[in-house]
Amino acid sequence: MSRPFSYQAAFSRNIGWVAEHEQEILRLKRVAIAGMGGVGGVHLVTLARLGIGAFNIADFDSFDLPNFNRQAGAMMSTVGRPKIEVMAEQALDINPGIRLRQFPQGIGQQNLDEFLDGVDLYIDGLDFFAFDARRAVFAACAAKGIPAITAGPIGMGAALLVFAPGGMSFDDYFGWGDLPDVEKALRFAIGLAPAMLHRGYLVDARAVDLARRRGPSTSMACQICAGVAGTEALKLLLKRGPVRLAPHGTQFDAYTGRVARTWRPGGHRNPIQRLALAIGRRQLMSRPKADKAA
Repeated sequence: MSRPFSYQAAFSRNIGWVAEHEQEILRLKRVAIAGMGGVGGVHLVTLARLGIGAFNIADFDSFDLPNFNRQAGAMMSTVGRPKIEVMAEQALDINPGIRLRQFPQGIGQQNLDEFLDGVDLYIDGLDFFAFDARRAVFAACAAKGIPAITAGPIGMGAALLVFAPGGMSFDDYFGWGDLPDVEKALRFAIGLAPAMLHRGYLVDARAVDLARRRGPSTSMACQICAGVAGTEALKLLLKRGPVRLAPHGTQFDAYTGRVARTWRPGGHRNPIQRLALAIGRRQLMSRPKADKAA
């Protein structure tokens, strides 16, 4: 006979790092996560285990074999099933009392207000190349005063940026505007991880093709992202501990064992950032044609 669910028992081992009254605060918080794939699904599971009591989640995609190397819900039993449906089941299996709002059509201008209604925090789980959706949701968070976290899975580590009142906006930091998608991708990659701690161990550069919206990924990076984003979420929701807002950023790379704290005042306009972008553009232009066709 299965034991009845008890919130206090299920999350009792959080107590110590989280005070009892703080655990009850987390139970009342609502977090929005767009994207239930690589990082988004692991974010949901991590925060559900932290005891967050309510979520708004969005995704329109289904699981497939190329998701197996990193996505929490990707298994033979879930191939072809909607990601949002699978991850909702996982979250409710951890905490049957979770208050869950699902957006199976994804997010866009038509439903952003509803997606962010009553939300205390937004965590980015969108695909790297979802430029329009990402820009729209970060702009909406800024307009509503909702803190927004992006933890990018880079190499075998994580790159963290927090956008919140008092810091730089997403638009100002990345400066996407109406630029071509390949330039947006370059600015996003270098803006997320200006220290570039991961560059030294890329063994096959052909796997990175921004024009074709292709890039390698690892399960380790997604797991680390969830830990980093979950910790920032705890600090923001409980209003304790230091939170470094953009244009400050942090990159932790498990492969090299290094941590870099970055500061790019002016974002994409920063002279160091402009130089990094120029080098990135030159490298993309100089790639052999065989690499682009691979």
